[in-house]
Amino acid sequence: MSLFRIFDIAGSAMSAQSARLNTTASNLANANTVASSAETAYRSRQPVFQIVTDNSAGIYPASAGVRVAGVVETTAPPAKVHDPGNPLADADGFIYMSNVNPVDELVNMISASRSYQNSVEVLNTSKELLLRTLSLGQ
Repeated sequence: MSLFRIFDIAGSAMSAQSARLNTTASNLANANTVASSAETAYRSRQPVFQIVTDNSAGIYPASAGVRVAGVVETTAPPAKVHDPGNPLADADGFIYMSNVNPVDELVNMISASRSYQNSVEVLNTSKELLLRTLSLGQ
């Protein structure tokens, strides 16, 4: 594998982790939202990653990075809270809270941030190796 492919792989990983961070930020922003029905309540979202392969080098596919295949909503039901004084309460006096768990989202944010930082380190190390290789010819 050439060092130039490492830039593609690390770049795609940074892109994927950026999408993960954006999804986590959206989940945290909607963590305390309420709705008048379970169908309209905000549900936590998670990105789904997919490996991108490149078969141009031979018969065995080589990893060429990762991409976001989509974003899925969790199937966990929203919390049902009895609050008849809330203007969004249904006829029975219930409101529906989002199913976002802020602690899980913070852990997810830390994990995505560290993965992003690791990809930056891979890029910097690869760049340094290429620069030192070029300096050998001087």
